[in-house]
Amino acid sequence: MQKNPKIAIIGAGASGCFAALQIYEELQGLCDIKIFEKSKEPLAKLKISGGGRCNVTHNLFDPELLSLRYPRGNKELRWAFESFGPNDTINWFKKRGVALKAEADGRIFPTTDSSETIIQCFLEELKLKKIPIHFEQGLVGIYANHTPNQDSNQKTGFRVLWEGGIEENFDIVVVATGSNRKVWSILEKLGHTIITPVPSLFTLTLENTDLMELTGLVIPNSEIKILPKGKPQKGPMLITHWGLSGPCALRLSAWEARTLFEADYKVDLSVNWIGGEKSQTIEEIYLNKKEKTPGDKLIPDPEWKLPVRFWDWILKESKIQPNKRYSDISKSEIRNLSLTLTQTKLRMVAKGVFKEEFVTAGGISRKDIQFQTMESKQIPGLFFTGEVIDVDGITGGFNFQNAWTTATLAARGIRKTMVT
Repeated sequence: MQKNPKIAIIGAGASGCFAALQIYEELQGLCDIKIFEKSKEPLAKLKISGGGRCNVTHNLFDPELLSLRYPRGNKELRWAFESFGPNDTINWFKKRGVALKAEADGRIFPTTDSSETIIQCFLEELKLKKIPIHFEQGLVGIYANHTPNQDSNQKTGFRVLWEGGIEENFDIVVVATGSNRKVWSILEKLGHTIITPVPSLFTLTLENTDLMELTGLVIPNSEIKILPKGKPQKGPMLITHWGLSGPCALRLSAWEARTLFEADYKVDLSVNWIGGEKSQTIEEIYLNKKEKTPGDKLIPDPEWKLPVRFWDWILKESKIQPNKRYSDISKSEIRNLSLTLTQTKLRMVAKGVFKEEFVTAGGISRKDIQFQTMESKQIPGLFFTGEVIDVDGITGGFNFQNAWTTATLAARGIRKTMVT
């Protein structure tokens, strides 16, 4: 094994810090690891995740099902989650005294409901292992000390240049900078393909509609798609003063990231407020009620769990007066009601911001990376983790799980390079 290799981790975010700790464990401390961060503090994104509670992972333990939560990278992560998945994440934190809890929707948080718990866990581990973070270190360039022959196992080695003319040599470089155009430009010069980055997780800003007067209401089982032939996404929908948010809207933003970008975020949407129910089915149900219980008041199915104010809006949109009985409702009104419930048309005019959690679709092409080790296929000794790669998940702890998984694979890949 190479003696005490010098390893640079570029980026002190979740993936970078986790990679440093996993590398230390894999190499049994027989290494010199340094973390470099362009800002003044570490783990900034982790700090604001989940509204400051830090959604560290999701309690979806089946690798196949878990991988399907990633619009980009699902095929590569399918195997990766066999190697390090949510259960491994939970155990890693448990061994370090951090208790986690799963909420009803599957998201997993520290029991303290504070991201500071996770941050302090990382910082204490880094301190214990004497792994320093060098702040305000803006990357200028990564240079391979020589270009090895493809048929050779010769190690590359790197010269890393920072702003201010500072440079240092390393045996291994791990890039964990997340979405960073300057870093992508540097990697492109090294021969890597960069998939054009576009925003992923964001809320949907709507053309002015009185729906926005219902700000704060959650419709629990919604389905939304881009017209005319978009793939529908399901989940709870949050109505905001600018449009739509919540898991349902955010899943659409992730899966349709490139479609929305290319349309300049101006598209027609169709919303089914009661899941995947068909308008014909709803129409038949209400016509049946009109025939069998004409004296009953028109109400929504209790299983839909629609807020009262939202039902009033549905009736208004369907041009039905409130408090009507089935005997007073025409067949055309029932048809209008079924269409409003299942095919409400809305116009998206811009993208909003999902809290401060910015996720990007795009980055280093997955084809440039050996996913068993996270090593560059072009430059031996250069590794990638987290969102610097063209991999992204939907909301719910999936992007952090990608960070932990790829960091662990990189650590194991580095160990393999040290013994060959």
